[in-house]
Amino acid sequence: MKGRKLNYRFHNPNTEEATADYILKLFIEVNKNKLERVIAAAASDAAAGLGDCESNSIQN
Repeated sequence: MKGRKLNYRFHNPNTEEATADYILKLFIEVNKNKLERVIAAAASDAAAGLGDCESNSIQN
């Protein structure tokens, strides 16, 4: 039996700017813990005198 193709349509009453702002805030909130880990790692590297923290890679 052939499956039916689903079509979704979303009505967004907000402006493009408001939608982009909302999505940006959402991404920031979702990645807050990762950002805090990266900042803490960079701060500890700087405190330990490891120098250039850009050469250190941080994995997901």
